[in-house]
Amino acid sequence: MSEAVPDQAVKPWYVYLVRAANGSLYCGISDDPQRRFLAHQKGQGARYFKTSPAQALVYVEQWPDKGEALRQERLVKRLRKSAKEALVASFSNPEGALRAPGGISPCAASADRSTASAAP
Repeated sequence: MSEAVPDQAVKPWYVYLVRAANGSLYCGISDDPQRRFLAHQKGQGARYFKTSPAQALVYVEQWPDKGEALRQERLVKRLRKSAKEALVASFSNPEGALRAPGGISPCAASADRSTASAAP
């Protein structure tokens, strides 16, 4: 008899962007982005931050499950830096609140970029 694990079925996952000391943006997923960011600041969890330490958690987007977060992470990682910067600019994080999906999505950021370049 198999037993369902309800916590995993309802636990949200997050796509996040961290600004490194060299100005680059690192994209990842986590079920606790604040904890993950603190680990990145300590140089744990991603070799990316060995050469340029994590400076700020600049974007967080909530998804209903890990699979959705992974799909969104792939989309974000394929964006140009200018589109990622648009996501960061659209993100407001008052008092540490996490933002749910519904603002500028990576798909919308890509569409904005392509329509903006086609404008006269």
